Amino acid sequence: MFPITMRIPSFPDKHKSRAIVTPQEHVAYFRQQGFIPDFPVPESVIFCYEGNLLDQITSTESVEQVHGVGGGFYLLTETDNRVAVSGNNGIGAPGVSMLLEICIELGVKRFINVGIAGGLQKTSHIGDVVVCTSAIRDEGVSYHYLEDPLAPAMPSKNLTAALTKTLEADGIPYTQGPTWTIDAFFRETVAEIQHYQQKGVVTVEMEAAALFAISTLRGVDMASGFVISDSVAELVWHPQILAQETQEHLFRLYQAVRTTLQ
Repeated sequence: MFPITMRIPSFPDKHKSRAIVTPQEHVAYFRQQGFIPDFPVPESVIFCYEGNLLDQITSTESVEQVHGVGGGFYLLTETDNRVAVSGNNGIGAPGVSMLLEICIELGVKRFINVGIAGGLQKTSHIGDVVVCTSAIRDEGVSYHYLEDPLAPAMPSKNLTAALTKTLEADGIPYTQGPTWTIDAFFRETVAEIQHYQQKGVVTVEMEAAALFAISTLRGVDMASGFVISDSVAELVWHPQILAQETQEHLFRLYQAVRTTLQ
């Protein structure tokens, strides 16, 4: 029996050992089996999570779907296939993290994560656009990629700056700040929220820390932008996920991300 500890990973010397399954082997196997086709690999990929957003993108953009890469992978043909959108990959870090690794192995170099997030600060409002500057690692994936358990997960400075430049050029108001990434949606507690409010954390969501950690280890660029869709700032849940303002601002954020990457 291994002793019960609070450490993640549970095995202390994990980062000194070789991974058994690599993205290279995974992609090679599924290509050999005919599941991943040959296709023009984009330079950049936009990750999104909301079904309404993906539906709006695919109904208003000229797209070419690529089967075998995640739940829904669409080349934006008006960008000469330089940019793709990926959605329908579930919610939370593990699924999109595996897809990120596959995309990196295929040759994608730049990524922007577009999602909704809960607002922690009383100064934030439903529909606010937030550009993420760092992520508190309260999920599991990042600890299998970054050896220092105390290091924050960080986005690409250059790509984050490029996104803010586009938002300013498009006249889209935004704020910047850190996020709290947690796996357990139904276990965000009052004490934690009060703690992170005092630390100036702006949002809470479920993917950013993992994506930043993988991108750091693999040497690719990742940025992240959110629209505040619900608030826990008053220590009660105020959901406006399906509100018109949330959905409209999410699509505007997507458009700015597309412009940044094309």
